[in-house]
Amino acid sequence: MRADASDIADLAHLFDTVKAAKGRIDVLFANAGIYEFAPLGTITEDAYDKMFDINVKGVLFTVQQAVPLMADGGSIILTGSVAGSKGFEADTVYGATKAAIRSFARTWTADLKARHIRVNVLSPGPIQTPGFDVFADDVKTYMQSIVPLGRIGTADEVAKAALFLGSDDSSFVAGVELFVDGGSAAV
Repeated sequence: MRADASDIADLAHLFDTVKAAKGRIDVLFANAGIYEFAPLGTITEDAYDKMFDINVKGVLFTVQQAVPLMADGGSIILTGSVAGSKGFEADTVYGATKAAIRSFARTWTADLKARHIRVNVLSPGPIQTPGFDVFADDVKTYMQSIVPLGRIGTADEVAKAALFLGSDDSSFVAGVELFVDGGSAAV
């Protein structure tokens, strides 16, 4: 089912449908992210609003509407980015939205502790996806050059990390940011 993460009414309809069909949620993966790179001095209000509406507001209200359906002991996974921890040129607004996501995980881990719901952030670096394909070759080459492992990651590698965070294998992992970035954030 498709839903617009920046539209609260659309999210309400989504979770009403989930409740009617399944009754509860064991694992929620809130994966929202758009970007528009612009150097400081060229950032538009429209780009700022669009990125914060989807990347931050969308995640906040998705999780807020999902929590009543969450099973005690469940897992919430938020998609962050290495850009939320490191500064990259022309990445002011996108990086700020992903830093906000990291903050959500810290706070929500505390908010949901009585229900033993784990909240973690999965922060990819450059990953080969259709969104990555839009970059010019020189940008792709630069992104690969900042990865210590010397390559772009795959969607499958991110999915495996998400499966870990959603599984009982991570039952004592809460409030963390797991980087799937080839070492970009650490080195």
